[in-house]
Amino acid sequence: MKSYSMNKISFLKGLTRNIIIVGFVSLFTDLSSQMVFPLIPLYLISLGAGAWVVGLVEGAAETTASLLKVISGYWSDKIKRRKPFVFAGYSISSITKPLFAFTTSWPFILLVRVADRVGKGIRDAPRDAIIADSADVTIRGKAYGFQRAMDGIGSVLGAVLAFLLLPILWYKNTFLVAFIPGIIAVLCVLFIREKKKIGISTKQPTKSLKVSMKQLPRNLKLFIIVSTIFTLGNFGFAFLLLKAKDIGLTEESSILIYIIYYISYTLFTIPAGMVSDKIGRKPILMFGYVLFAIVSLGFIFTSQLYMLIIFTIMYGIFFWIDRWCSTCIRC
Repeated sequence: MKSYSMNKISFLKGLTRNIIIVGFVSLFTDLSSQMVFPLIPLYLISLGAGAWVVGLVEGAAETTASLLKVISGYWSDKIKRRKPFVFAGYSISSITKPLFAFTTSWPFILLVRVADRVGKGIRDAPRDAIIADSADVTIRGKAYGFQRAMDGIGSVLGAVLAFLLLPILWYKNTFLVAFIPGIIAVLCVLFIREKKKIGISTKQPTKSLKVSMKQLPRNLKLFIIVSTIFTLGNFGFAFLLLKAKDIGLTEESSILIYIIYYISYTLFTIPAGMVSDKIGRKPILMFGYVLFAIVSLGFIFTSQLYMLIIFTIMYGIFFWIDRWCSTCIRC
């Protein structure tokens, strides 16, 4: 009992109040999101849309989020505030979830999906900055690992709920139920305590936003270039679900594959984050890119369920490495 208590204390050491709150915000947000997102590709197919529409919807959504991260991160630095961006971003994402219930064609789904990613783009960079501001640099990997683990737990719970509710409520009512955990997440944001001053300067911004890499550190410039090249060949989880359907799985069984994907993501996150605190981010990120190449080839030739499960687990591990190491390198 004593050993267990000491291990528990050691594990929580360094995780501040803000980090824990952000963790629960991520949990409830992803619980809401993953009641919806794994169903979107299947819902599009049920409406008669093709795989290219799924790619268009997901590509437009992620592009929107990526571009807005630059803007929200810039302005949160300028005005020395993070919390307003985090609150606004999570609020937008929560409000959009039930709107999927009222969509009847893929163009409307595209609009709502992009609106949801507007929220993500606004909140992510300031949220990650709050974690960086709240964690000692020596345990930053563990701090982000905790946040990603809570994110993963919420994702697993949300996907399980989607699996259980879909046969009962079908698509539209499930989208409506997803609104509840989203609102809980927004309320949790209110308990974040932001430092009054971020950085040294308190002068209000007078310059307009200029997109430039000149003032960025060399390593960050190189990472942005590498990440951009990699993203050209990256694919989202939506195509994992389409692959599951392609080999003959039902809609409910496809969601189970998605659950396996997020379980692997969640189980790997905290221990690997602690390892990276010891050996560095670069080796972990390099391993992740090699792993993605193997997974991509595997999905091309996979036609059996057991092979799909193996590559899904590997893809979940890569997904964590990509998201988490990218965040740590930026911060």
